[in-house]
Amino acid sequence: MQKYWQINPVAPPEFFSSLPEIEPVIAQILWNRGLRSATVARAFLSDALEPELSLDLTGNKDLVFYNPFLFRDMQAAVDIIVKHIKARNKIVVYGDYDADGVTAAVVLSEALKTLQAMVDVYLPDRVSEGYGLNKSALDQIKEQGVSLVITVDNGIRNKDEVDYAHRLGLEVIITDHHVLPENRSDLPACPVIDPADAEDKYPWPFLAGVGVAFKLVCALLYQATLPAKQKFLIAERSLDLVAVGTIADMVSLLGENRFLVKRGLSILNQNRRLGLKALFQTAKIALDRPLEEWNVGWQLGPRLNAASRLGHANSAFALISAEDEVEARNLAQELNQRNLNRQQITEEIIKQMEAQIDKDNLPPLIIGVAQDGQSWNEGIVGLIAGKICDKYHRPTLVVARIIEEEERNQADTGLKAAQLSFKGSGRSIEGFNLIAAIEECSEFLDKYGGHPMACGFSIENVENLNGFRDKLLVIAKKKLTPEILVPKLSLDSALSAREITLSLADSLTKLAPFGQNNPQPKFTSANLRVDDIVWMGKDRQHIKLRLAAANSQDIFSVGAIAFNAFDTFKDLQIGDIIDLAYYLEINEFNGRRELQLKIIDWRKSTD
Repeated sequence: MQKYWQINPVAPPEFFSSLPEIEPVIAQILWNRGLRSATVARAFLSDALEPELSLDLTGNKDLVFYNPFLFRDMQAAVDIIVKHIKARNKIVVYGDYDADGVTAAVVLSEALKTLQAMVDVYLPDRVSEGYGLNKSALDQIKEQGVSLVITVDNGIRNKDEVDYAHRLGLEVIITDHHVLPENRSDLPACPVIDPADAEDKYPWPFLAGVGVAFKLVCALLYQATLPAKQKFLIAERSLDLVAVGTIADMVSLLGENRFLVKRGLSILNQNRRLGLKALFQTAKIALDRPLEEWNVGWQLGPRLNAASRLGHANSAFALISAEDEVEARNLAQELNQRNLNRQQITEEIIKQMEAQIDKDNLPPLIIGVAQDGQSWNEGIVGLIAGKICDKYHRPTLVVARIIEEEERNQADTGLKAAQLSFKGSGRSIEGFNLIAAIEECSEFLDKYGGHPMACGFSIENVENLNGFRDKLLVIAKKKLTPEILVPKLSLDSALSAREITLSLADSLTKLAPFGQNNPQPKFTSANLRVDDIVWMGKDRQHIKLRLAAANSQDIFSVGAIAFNAFDTFKDLQIGDIIDLAYYLEINEFNGRRELQLKIIDWRKSTD
């Protein structure tokens, strides 16, 4: 699909003059990221948080983050946990089945065990239980003699389940990061730690679930009577998982998240956890160079998520927590194989989903529903929605059919009856708040949750599915204007040939880690002449170009590469003059460092 190239407006002159020590291209990128004062821009580059809002946990500058007691209910939560630890009561950490929820469960449970708590972990089954607290699980937890339940990465919309837990005699603490119910009266009646709560006034509202769990750990450690060095080691041990969960959950990588991930990646690269190291080796993730955020987002995260998509998240939890090399290796191989299976199933479902889409008359919002006889694994419908959304630049919902057999009553024939319900997942585009649209259709839904760019929901019957689909399409037609539906390629800056330098590429690394709200910078350059074309790969699917400045006397030559791009470049010829959109990278090989453009898009020059 043809993209509209959109170069960010140039920052005001006074912004550049306020940062004389920073290269103009870097200053422009900081402006594009919303860092629009010299103080904020310098803080970003120096990894500094506002000192008046921060807490020095152990006297070590590497662990100075926002004060966890800025959460309104943090002190109450700490007091409850300490009470149960001292009473030797059983505590359950109730997690979620994705990478964020699993890492959060490990972070909190490990810290509680170190603080001598009697703690266990409960991760719900993605298929049979779904997201969040459920009453059957609470019954089971109560039967095991548990006194306190602490949620991580879930619970903010579980008011009824929390009330039920209270009736069972359980205390509950909610730690979550998802959007709150529209009506505050629907909040659970217990201590709630959620940075998304605007009334809480925590300075960084975009923590992942694992980030919130880490803040609770920091608060517990701050009040613990342990030596500062021990506190430091306990907190530092958690940071690799904070980085993994934060990156995998695709939350903003600005603000406090950037500092957490940056420090966490340094811990991850020390390969302390047997399970993660075994997974890197099994997946053939190279460890001869530092792991970066893309390794987590594209290689590690999908394998951890595969645990629950085609099985139970307990295997991911066991892998991360493994203390035996043989166990770690076996679990890593199991998760890697699940991920391979997941990829095959994903391809099959995408073909079936594509068959439902009228490519010549795309609706503003795509809804695909598994047809009779099609078995769409509900564990991967979110992945399918994301891929279709990216391809067609349309908000996309993918809905799986859930067929359950229930016994007829004894007065009947004794045969089983099939009960049909639906579970779905959605992904959105910039400019369309998906969870707000879903909320408008809530009368048709059994359960739902999510945020502006993604959602999950369940529907009890065909009638409600039809009503939901009809109303949502009406909402989409009103809110999705033609301008929103045109895919845009946001470019940070236009560079001349003389600005494309190895020095600039080195400077760009200071902006990492890259991710949501802090993407890897994208540039464009016009009027580049193609001096050489080399096709690579077994099927000639990759292309490498040698480019020069067409309208300049400057001596300039740079390599550019694109992967799986035969169809895109098949008509390109040596001598063509093109405009390029690209990432500016450094290719390191055999001890040599060379500038390289990684191609995002291209077009024939018109000047």
